[in-house]
Amino acid sequence: MLCQLGKTLPQTLSIIASLLLSVILAAAPNAQPSQQLSSVDPRSVYREGQSPSWLRAVGKLVVPGIRYHNGYPKHHTERCSASLVSSGPSSSADIIVTAWHCLEYYEDLSQQILFTVETAAGERIETPATQLAKGGDIEADWAVLRLQRSLPLHLIPVLKLQPGRPDPQSPLLMAGYSRDAGRGDFGNRLSYDPSCFITKQYSRYSDSDCKAYKGASGGAVIQLSTGGEPMLSGVISQGNGDDLSRFIPLAVFRQSLLSHLY
Repeated sequence: MLCQLGKTLPQTLSIIASLLLSVILAAAPNAQPSQQLSSVDPRSVYREGQSPSWLRAVGKLVVPGIRYHNGYPKHHTERCSASLVSSGPSSSADIIVTAWHCLEYYEDLSQQILFTVETAAGERIETPATQLAKGGDIEADWAVLRLQRSLPLHLIPVLKLQPGRPDPQSPLLMAGYSRDAGRGDFGNRLSYDPSCFITKQYSRYSDSDCKAYKGASGGAVIQLSTGGEPMLSGVISQGNGDDLSRFIPLAVFRQSLLSHLY
């Protein structure tokens, strides 16, 4: 009996191991959907004729700067996003809004800040911009700039201003030139989260579950009016590239912005 048990025990263990391996392999495919789900990107890429045309009011902002390392200055280029805005009916517009931190290292005024947008035909319009007003720190992460030449609204759309603070019960749209390797294509394509929500509101900023990456800073936060018109609600400030994107509500800097729009 003992000799028979000695011969059959390894066989029994081998069978048990095979069964366990089968169970593990069978369970593995069931784990994949949850892993894939966590990596799903809710953003869309702007496509003419398929995406809202007013998204073309969001452009690229390139800011030459100087950062100091061990006491020595080094050239630094900040690549952000910005939006063309207007407070009322007009045939052209020359005011853009972005994030303060995009301009933080801009010191040499002989170097041009450049704003670039695209027409419906895919033509790029590049225009220098100058600073008008800015918040001054990361909790006041907003800035207003004037373009050196107005952009015609028959070529480039403009975003109107939301009259109050964004409604936490209504969805947001968040758009910018994210520099991720996926849908942002390293900042070459305008990407946007078409439906996300405010998760927390503070006096100077708001948090959301919108998805954006570095490069989208200064981009547009939009809510639709009751009539379906897109209204600028704020500018993108910072986030974790996943489920948190912080923005500065337009209400925080409305008066400063309006003083330059009239």
